Order: sequence, then structure tokens, then C-alpha cells
Amino acid sequence: MANLPKHGGYKALKSFQMSEIVFDLTFVFVQRYVPATSRTRDQMEQAARSGKQNIAEGSQTSGTSKQSELRLVSVARASLEELLQDYQDFLRSNRLPQWGKDDKRALAIRALAHRSNKSYKTYMTYLSNAESAANCLLCVINQANYLLDQQLRVLQKTLVAHGDVPEMLKNARKQELKKRVVGKDENDDFLKSHGFKALEDGRVVRADDEQDK
Repeated sequence: MANLPKHGGYKALKSFQMSEIVFDLTFVFVQRYVPATSRTRDQMEQAARSGKQNIAEGSQTSGTSKQSELRLVSVARASLEELLQDYQDFLRSNRLPQWGKDDKRALAIRALAHRSNKSYKTYMTYLSNAESAANCLLCVINQANYLLDQQLRVLQKTLVAHGDVPEMLKNARKQELKKRVVGKDENDDFLKSHGFKALEDGRVVRADDEQDK
């Protein structure tokens, strides 16, 4: 019998784990550095939340529609890209430098991603001032986006190779039916070669038996 593909388990996804860290750090960042009356504060919080939540929702819907999963993960990626722009705007508007990718401070932050059991607390020392905090978030968001890009490529390849879930299940059922038909034909040939035949009710009788008439 054809079964639904495995789905859920989003908390084990590295993309979700990094996006959750982005969300938690963004919440701390806006509390400290973005005025409560600023519309940007709400936008940043919503973009961070959208990144995390859409990955989770996409994972949950994976068992019924790979197309929906692809769409939701794409939304998550777009949300984090929007958040990335917000942090770049913050640095520029406050005349603070954006660290280059090879800056020693940026390299140190990126290395933290390899730690096991990491959380937003792993990065909290970098939120001590606005420049360090915004640059820290840029590093973490870029890492989350890299993971999402990989996830999207895998989802796209799966769709191209196998189609969406309904199509996958339909093909699986066809294969099962084909196996059953082939098995029935082989069984009938075997019985016939020995002078027997199978009735529709499952009984096996001699080929010349009149009971089935």
C-alpha cells in the first residue's frame, strides 16, 4: 500500500534552527536598538517570524504536497532576505560600518554555527552595541539563507524527478497493481499447466470441473 512521504520533524532541520536563532536575536535587537514607535520594528519582527514559521509549516505540509512545501520555504527565504536588507539599512542609516565577510569578527561569528546545541544565547555577547549586533545578525541570516538555498534546490529536484505527492502516490499504486496483475498471470499459468484453474471466489478446481459453471 502506498504511504504518504515522511513529513514534519522541522526542528531537526538546520535551516529551521538557524532561522529560530535569527528570530530570537531579532527580538532582542529591536528591543534594544529600534524605537518602539518605529514601523521598522514591527516589520523586522514579522519578517523574522515569517522565516521561522514558514519553514515549519512547509515541513508539516510536505507529506501532502511538495509543491506547497517548496512555496512556503521560498516565502521563508524571501522573508529573511527582507530582514537582511533591514539590518543593512540600519547600519547605513546610523553611519555604522558593515563588516566584510573576511573580517575577523565576522569569521568568529560564522564559526559559532558549528557548535552543537547552539541557541541565540551563543551570540548574545555580540549584541552589546548596535554595530556589533547588526553585523552579527547579518552573518547569521546569511548562514540561514545558505541553508534554505540548499533546501530549495533539493525540493526542486524532487519535484522534477518525481512530481508532487498526489502524482507520486498515484504512480506507486499503479506499480502495486502491476505487480499484482503480473503475479496473478504467473499463478494462472502455473495452475493451468497442472490441469487446475482459480475461480473468482478464490477456490482452485480442476480445469474440467463443472462446479464453477
